[in-house]
Order: sequence, then C-alpha cells, then structure tokens
Amino acid sequence: MKLITIVELLGVISFAFSGAVSAMQKRLDVFGVLIITFVTAIGGGTIRDMLIGNLPVGWLLDINLITTIFVTYLLSFFVHPHAGKIRNIIFWMDTVGLAVFTMVAITKGLQFHLHPMICVALGTITGCFGGILRDVLLNEIPYVFRKDIYASASIAGGIVYFISAKISNDHNISSIIAGTVIVLIRVGAKFLNWRIPLMYAKDEN
Repeated sequence: MKLITIVELLGVISFAFSGAVSAMQKRLDVFGVLIITFVTAIGGGTIRDMLIGNLPVGWLLDINLITTIFVTYLLSFFVHPHAGKIRNIIFWMDTVGLAVFTMVAITKGLQFHLHPMICVALGTITGCFGGILRDVLLNEIPYVFRKDIYASASIAGGIVYFISAKISNDHNISSIIAGTVIVLIRVGAKFLNWRIPLMYAKDEN
C-alpha cells in the first residue's frame, strides 16, 4: 500500500471512531450509529472529491476504506462503555484525523494543479466537513463553529505547509511539519485554553 493510502486510512479510522462514539452517546440504534460513523469518516473526503471533479468519489472505488470504517464501527461498541475514561483518546484521534485529512486534501489539490489558497481551503473543508455533518445529524451546533479552535488549526497547517515547501522543497517533510502544527494548535486549544476571540459580547445571563 502506498504511504498516502495508509495515512488516509489512519484519518478514516480516527474520524469513524469519533463519529461512532458521538452517535452512541446520543443513544442512536445500531443503524443510526453506522450512518453517523460513515458520514463522519467519508463526509469531508466526499465533498473534496466532488469539488475537484475526482469522480467517482474515492470511497466508492476502495473496498479497503469501506471495510476499515465498518470494522471501526464494530470495535466502537466494545469501546463505548469506557468512553468517559477514554475522552482524551477520542480527542487525540479526532486531532490526528484533522491533520491527516488536511494534508491528504492539500496533496490532492496540488495533483489537480490548484492554487495554494484553494488547496488550503480544500484541506480545511476535508478536515472539517465530516464533523460538521455528524453534528448536524445529531442535532448539535457543529463543533467547528463553537469555542474550540478547529478549522483555524487546519488553515494554519495549510499555510505552514506551503511556507515549508518553499524552503525545503520536500513534500513529505512539509506535510509532517504542517500536520504537527495542526496537532500542536489543537493541543494548545484543549490544554492551554486557547480561544478565537468572539465578535460580540458574552451573554451575562
């Protein structure tokens, strides 16, 4: 398997797991959990492929991807009873998924000869839209629109990628550096309470 395929599968596992656990916390039935698992794992990638005209979308042509999501879905049932204890693990998997999907999307954008700014936007869409669709289906305000830094980390990572690529001229090194930046920003948001300033005054009530 190509390295990029392995890396993308890692991101799929991360998002699939976070989607499954979120669905089970909402007390959905087994079919509902399955749908949320798949939507979270492939939602961003599906929108990415549709935007760049990469059709049929990737998961329709890759049985390994479908199998990976389904196995993750099954394993999540064994993990869910301990979800409270593994909250940090869920955070890390979601963070890894964001970093991986952002970098994979930027790579695909470059393969289609898109402008760097468009590639950054594509990476952000891919990294965030699976979670947005998950939250909308679960009747939640999407996580990415709330207090925590999420999309901003993806944008920052994309910018760092192109700066690094100009300096090093090495895609792999630039991807590692950019992915690390995304992870570090997410860690800072969680453990150091970094926040994006609000555009309005807080409600005192």
